[in-house]
Amino acid sequence: MKRYKLIIPFLVISFLAISCEDFVEVETPDHQLPVAVVFENQETANSAMLGIYYQLFRSVAFSNGHSSSVTALAGLSAGILVPVDATNTVFTEFMQHEVLPQNPNNLKLWSSTYQTVYMVNSFLEGLEASDSLPEELANQLRGEALFVRGFTYFYLKQLYGNVPLILTSDYRLNASATSNTPEEIQTQILADLQIAENLLSDAYPQQERTVVNSYAVKALLARISLFDKNWELALEYSNQVIAKTALYSLEENVNDVFLANSKEAIWQISPLGGGNSTTNTHEWTIFSSAFPQLRLKPGFESNFETGDLRKEHWIEQHSENATYRPFKYKAGNTGNVVTEYSMVFRLAEQYLIRAEAQAQLGNMPAAIAAIDHIRERAGIPLIAQSQPQISKEDFLTLLLEERERELFSEWGHRWFDLGRTNKLDNIFNSSPFWSETDSLYPIPEEERIKNPNLTQNPGY
Repeated sequence: MKRYKLIIPFLVISFLAISCEDFVEVETPDHQLPVAVVFENQETANSAMLGIYYQLFRSVAFSNGHSSSVTALAGLSAGILVPVDATNTVFTEFMQHEVLPQNPNNLKLWSSTYQTVYMVNSFLEGLEASDSLPEELANQLRGEALFVRGFTYFYLKQLYGNVPLILTSDYRLNASATSNTPEEIQTQILADLQIAENLLSDAYPQQERTVVNSYAVKALLARISLFDKNWELALEYSNQVIAKTALYSLEENVNDVFLANSKEAIWQISPLGGGNSTTNTHEWTIFSSAFPQLRLKPGFESNFETGDLRKEHWIEQHSENATYRPFKYKAGNTGNVVTEYSMVFRLAEQYLIRAEAQAQLGNMPAAIAAIDHIRERAGIPLIAQSQPQISKEDFLTLLLEERERELFSEWGHRWFDLGRTNKLDNIFNSSPFWSETDSLYPIPEEERIKNPNLTQNPGY
């Protein structure tokens, strides 16, 4: 099936896009194309879905890797990142676990997730009403849209707990939405992903890994199963992804991992969503540009073993002040061809999921073999050789450390790992600001003023 590679014409996607800072007062844009027109042919329907992908980089804060993204804010909360400007109270609130309901970056984080939900709901409604598209294409597009909605709600649930479950683009209903429980959100996430898994193929249109396939769904289901402590299912899904060797393999060179369409990439977000002139990821902008906003917490670099290639190639020392910053993304905006895409899902995480699931199921040799794939690529001693009789408890401790070294400054992995393993209190209880309710962010005050039905999280 043909997928068009182009910068999406504004009018084609305008019916999906939201420019306001909240989801509860979304009205139909005056300049939108009628839904029937968008879905009357394959080209415009394809373009509308690509428009959603592009918005994930262009205007959707939670996913775009910039200052209000999950990567930035959850990285601060996890003690991985610190602000370059120590007087930046917007960032330090996250770092000190004192996020106020009025925090503007928290508002952008929240509202951008619902911006995405609104775009997807609008798309699904238009797709449902159309009888002009071939069934195969309609199923493919529906699967992609449902995945994006499930993916978005996964982060909403992890970050905020009780959140509204919005399944319509009707702003009048959304304006008074009440909060749903995490269990209700989880049910919908799994429903969306199970349908998406059945509808999507394993192919990447035109070889670009910026459009999801069935293995992106499996990768997210493996992660969700891990969070749910469903070890058998986590193992099943991660095994399926790892076994797809025709598509995926660990890059031998750590410098190749974050390149566009790397062999390790399961799903990436393209900087092309920022327009023709944008050639770099936002992660490069906030970490490695001439005016970075975030750097690594002092001492983080000491977490790596001697000779670890990840320290050598994924961390850069600032020449002037001896501080360290993430350097997974190395390409600045040079006006040349795009060489790096923002990584969302990659194969290394699936090996780490397999390792944890195998350990929890008592299969220690298989667990060691899985983690050693990651350690071998990093150039450090294999557990099979250095600690072949390691206990389950010690292995799980080592695994959590390995996940931190492998996945730092990517999508808040460390913050969520500490939460799902109940280690937040142990890690942060020495902080004068920490309380156990800080594991969730506050519902933005601006949203609660507009919609009094939204309940606030405990502690705020």
